[in-house]
Amino acid sequence: MLSLPPTVRVFVALAPLDMRGSFDALAGAVRRLGLDPVDGHLYLFLNKRRRIAKALWFDGSGRCVLAKRLEAGSFQIPPLDGDEPQVMIDGSMFASLLAGIDFTVARRGWYRRPAAEKSRKRIDTDLQV
Repeated sequence: MLSLPPTVRVFVALAPLDMRGSFDALAGAVRRLGLDPVDGHLYLFLNKRRRIAKALWFDGSGRCVLAKRLEAGSFQIPPLDGDEPQVMIDGSMFASLLAGIDFTVARRGWYRRPAAEKSRKRIDTDLQV
């Protein structure tokens, strides 16, 4: 698991990016967002299908690139309001996003009764007159 210091902010670019580029292409994309690629923060980019993610950050001595491709599914970001080209997230949300957790699906009714209990309750209600 990736651990980030609390001083590092994580910015997610909302527009898709061509993932063929590396250090310089990602730094250019950060500059187009109006941010500085050597300020020590982490910048995350996704491709159009959101199956590939690349992150760029400057650790004080050089640029680092982290890349991840999901074998199934896609990276999901939470629903956002506004017209900003990027959004800032915290380190735990960044780790969850990289783990492939889907923020867009509401998980309701996560507990399911065992089948035997369901049938017993149905029989009990049928017997009551």
